Amino acid sequence: MFGIGELTILLLVIVAVLAVKRLPDLVRSAGKAARILKSEKQALKDEGRMEGGGPSQPAPRVIRGETTERDTTP
Repeated sequence: MFGIGELTILLLVIVAVLAVKRLPDLVRSAGKAARILKSEKQALKDEGRMEGGGPSQPAPRVIRGETTERDTTP
């Protein structure tokens, strides 16, 4: 009969064997995400330098959707 320790080790070995197949894809995805974040960070820094370099308010977000007519009668 297997004890808790043996079952834990067996489970870890199975997970490691199955994870080996997907590990390169996971590392590749993590690298892409890191490059994207780095380029976005650099773009924000460059944009700040072009506008004068000082702290500024972020641009308002535009949310596309339905518009309603305002009632202008008093």
